Amino acid sequence: MEIFKTDEDGLAKAAAEIRAGHLVAFATETVYGLGADATNDHAVAAIYEAKGRPSFNPLIIHVPSLEKAKEYVTFNATAERLAASFWPGALTLVLPRRKDCPVSRLASAGLETLAIRVPGHKLALEFLRVCDRPLAAPSANPSGGISPTKAQHVIDGLEGKIAGVIDGGPCPVGVESTVVGFSEKEQPVLLRPGGITREALEASVGPILTHEADGTTPSPGMLLSHYAPAATVRLNATSKESGEAYLAFGREYDAIADVNLSLTGDLTEATALLFSALHFLDEMNFTRIAVGPIPEIGLGVAINDRLRRAAAPKHEKETMGI
Repeated sequence: MEIFKTDEDGLAKAAAEIRAGHLVAFATETVYGLGADATNDHAVAAIYEAKGRPSFNPLIIHVPSLEKAKEYVTFNATAERLAASFWPGALTLVLPRRKDCPVSRLASAGLETLAIRVPGHKLALEFLRVCDRPLAAPSANPSGGISPTKAQHVIDGLEGKIAGVIDGGPCPVGVESTVVGFSEKEQPVLLRPGGITREALEASVGPILTHEADGTTPSPGMLLSHYAPAATVRLNATSKESGEAYLAFGREYDAIADVNLSLTGDLTEATALLFSALHFLDEMNFTRIAVGPIPEIGLGVAINDRLRRAAAPKHEKETMGI
């Protein structure tokens, strides 16, 4: 793993790795983030692989300014006030994706919202400007481990799995960002406590609702159910029935496939294409989707978990918050 210098040349070298689709960890004011080009499906999939993340939770997208954030999500008036008060800083806002949003569907776990923030760390902001693209960046540690607040923590946890780390020294906040979403009536809802206190938030915009942590919230750092297609989903299908679309993995059933997640049987590639494939088949107005067998190993565990949720009966999907 390379330790990138924090000077102009070092940041340019790290940014080149990002643009090549590789992973680079970098310091923020909260914790070290595991950065990838958020517009690159394969790069985002590599985050899940490197972390060993058990499910496709939404990832926080980091941008260098409010103006850049507006290129990807739609702000309501309260969100604008929060951004004006706390950005750059340890606040993540969950907002609707713009229709032309180029961020990978995998980064938002197939949802129509995006978690986004402007970090309050000079080096992180400079790195984002040099990269010139949004970065998906969950904490740079193996899933379930302690969040890293020093470069050595990243090295200890991810050695051999990422291109390198930009050593920005200890993180001054040391806990993850506060996550705020919005109700259907655009009321702010505290989804995850973090580096910005409720009291500070309410001093800016008034009372904030609290979401009950029932596993259904579309928020980073919380297990949840994700996007499900309108079509009925049939799993472990070895044939294609009349009226069905067929989603294949590998060569065995490619002859009947409408979409193949990976002809070569690459689970990282399959992860990268999963949500965009489901969206594509939905847009084609198929009423049923048959999904070929996917091995229950590595990232296949997360893919199968996601597909089982998509295949659940409608009342169960509603219960899980899909």
